[in-house]
Amino acid sequence: GHQKYQCKKCRHQWAPEARREIGRPRTKNYPSCPVCGKAAFLHHDKEHYSNYRCCDKKCSHSFFVPKPTDISAPSMSKLFGKTDFKRMRYPVHVILTALSMFYLGKNSFRNIALILRTVMNVQVSHTTISNWCTKFAPMFQNIALQLIPALNFNSDEWHADETVIKIRGEKYYLWLILDSETRFVLGFHLDRHRDSPQAFTVLNAAKPLGTPQAIVSDRYPAYRMPVKTLYGVRHIRVESFRDDVTNNLIECFNKQFKAWYKTKQGFSSFACANNLISMFIFFYNFVRPHSALNNLTPAQCAGLVLSKSRKRELFLVA
Repeated sequence: GHQKYQCKKCRHQWAPEARREIGRPRTKNYPSCPVCGKAAFLHHDKEHYSNYRCCDKKCSHSFFVPKPTDISAPSMSKLFGKTDFKRMRYPVHVILTALSMFYLGKNSFRNIALILRTVMNVQVSHTTISNWCTKFAPMFQNIALQLIPALNFNSDEWHADETVIKIRGEKYYLWLILDSETRFVLGFHLDRHRDSPQAFTVLNAAKPLGTPQAIVSDRYPAYRMPVKTLYGVRHIRVESFRDDVTNNLIECFNKQFKAWYKTKQGFSSFACANNLISMFIFFYNFVRPHSALNNLTPAQCAGLVLSKSRKRELFLVA
C-alpha cells in the first residue's frame, strides 16, 4: 500500500499514492494565531480538540480548536414517542393534569389514577398514566425548542455537575448544566460513563444558547479541557463550600431531582429514563414556579412572556 520507488539517475524517492507535485510543498489548513495573526503549528491532536501554537517564538501563543464532528450528540436529543395529542382517547386537560401531578409532585401512577377517579370522575388505569408520562417527551421538547431562542442566558456564571441514577440496578451518570441567574437547566446528557467525552457532550449542547462569563464546576478534572476548548472563559473550580463561589445552585437542583427520582425506585430502561428526565426538566424550566425567583419560572426569569391563550396553545396550563 505504501511502496516507495527510487529513480536510478537522480536517486529521488516517491510513492505512487502521494498525489503531490514534485517540488511543491504540502499545505495544511491550520488556523492563524488569534493574537498576532501569524502561522501556527499543530502542537497536540486529541480526540475532541486540537491544540495549536504560534510559530513566532516571541508570541508562542497556545490555543485550542474543538472538533464538533467528533463530539457525540447528547441523550436529550434522542427521545422517542408522540409529537402531538392526536388520536388520544382522553381529553387533553386530563392528560396535562396527570402529567402535572407526576412531574410537579411525588405522586405515583396509582395515586394519580385514584385522584382522577375521585375528583374528576375519570377512569384511567395506572398503566395508561405511565405511558402518558413517557410518550410525550418529544412533543414537549419541540415546545421548548420553539421558546428557547427568545430567552437570554448570557449571565455571569453557568454551573456544571453530574449525579448518579440507577437503571435496572446499574449506575448511570446524569450530566447537567444550569444558568445561575435564571436557574434554567440548559442541557443534560445521560451516560454510563463519567469522563471528559461526556463533559464535552453536555457543554457543547449548551454552547448555542449563550456565552457566560465563567463556568463553575467541582474539581473533577473532566471539565477542564471542555471548558477551555469550547468556551475559553474563566473556569471556577469549587474546592469547598467555604469558597466565595460555590456550586450550590446546581446542587439544589440535584436535590430536588433526587427527591422526585427516589419515589420512582429507579428506571426500567435507558430510553424511558431519558424521556422521563427530559419531561421533568421541561416542567422544571417552564411550569414550576420557584420561591427564590419571586414565584416565577426559570423561563420567565430568562425573558419569556406569554399570554394565557398562548400558554394553552403550548400546553403549559391544563
